[in-house]
Amino acid sequence: MLVVSPVVLVAAGANAVTAEPSDNRLVAYAARIAGDEARTRIVLDFDRAPTVEARYIANPDRIVVDLPATAFAFAEKDLQATGLFSDIRYGSMDATSARLVLTAARPARLVTAEVVVNEDGNGYRLVLDAELVPQQDFAALVSAQAWARPDENAAAPATVAITTPAVDEFVIAIDAGHGGIDAGATGASTKTAEKDITLAFARILNEKLKGQPGIRAVMTRDTDKFLSLSERVLIARQKGAGLLISLHADTLRQAEIRGATVYTISDKASDHMAAQLAERENFSDTIGGVVLPNETEAEVNDILLDLTRRETQAFSIAMAQAVVGSFEGQISLINNPHRHAGFRVLQAPDVPSILLELGFLSNKEDEKLLLDPVWRDRVADLLVEAIKRYREPALANGG
Repeated sequence: MLVVSPVVLVAAGANAVTAEPSDNRLVAYAARIAGDEARTRIVLDFDRAPTVEARYIANPDRIVVDLPATAFAFAEKDLQATGLFSDIRYGSMDATSARLVLTAARPARLVTAEVVVNEDGNGYRLVLDAELVPQQDFAALVSAQAWARPDENAAAPATVAITTPAVDEFVIAIDAGHGGIDAGATGASTKTAEKDITLAFARILNEKLKGQPGIRAVMTRDTDKFLSLSERVLIARQKGAGLLISLHADTLRQAEIRGATVYTISDKASDHMAAQLAERENFSDTIGGVVLPNETEAEVNDILLDLTRRETQAFSIAMAQAVVGSFEGQISLINNPHRHAGFRVLQAPDVPSILLELGFLSNKEDEKLLLDPVWRDRVADLLVEAIKRYREPALANGG
């Protein structure tokens, strides 16, 4: 994860609270927000005093507040964005930490950030007062912070050991989309979070691949935690993956559209819907309070790298075609089921990658199927068959 600023704001007269395991989380049991476009106050009530770290991120302008593991028990409507803020997200990052991400409609800074004991002596409240500042002042806040800006790839978890696949072993990275603070889409009827659907399906696929000779599956996440898009890519590479499958179940404005879709990466989107989906999926890093990569720093002039990308893209397309072929006549597919757009999670230059939209949570029929264990099992079997169909020519060609 990114290194945060050293500014630590703790309860007056209280000892700093260290991050705690998820079974002993702090509870944020109430929230309120008030203000206008010049000054906005946010108050969160906790059962115990939290340790708080705050920092600023640009493009888009955000104030990120890091907390110990926290259960957010208040109603969503109690912390709707207003005043200075156009969007407010909160949730877990992993088993020991949580995060509040305040996206500013206009540049803002915290003038008050303190934890105080409630008047009745029961619990604590975190008070955040933000005020409007000129853009150059916000830029100065970002640049003046004493935290390093490592390459986002370097921020991947140190616990991921680099793995060299055994000879003739085909490693598949299963990426359950979203997680933690980034819940993804929400079911139209059941309000089920996309992050839960993708993780449940990833576990089924992982179990089925365990029984396949010569194949080893690894999961980018096996719990409800946030991973940046570049962390997902790096985990796949460090595990020696020869294929990355990123699982999703998005929503569309057109509720009548349903069916599975397979995406590969491309600088230019195949259609308007693909472009919109890529934009939403790439927004995951913004939701999680991640510094977005500087695209101008990409090694676009490296001829060898460009050749590698072309070869990888060819393998990615072959896998997408294998999935479509396996699914056809078996489960519902969208029209033109193989599409492409600039998905960041598919950006590894040396790992063939596809993004599989299992269905759309905006469609009631798809939503019902996505929650059906029998349907999930069937789709996982079909996906295993697609992987086996793809694997043989890929290995024969050195993939």
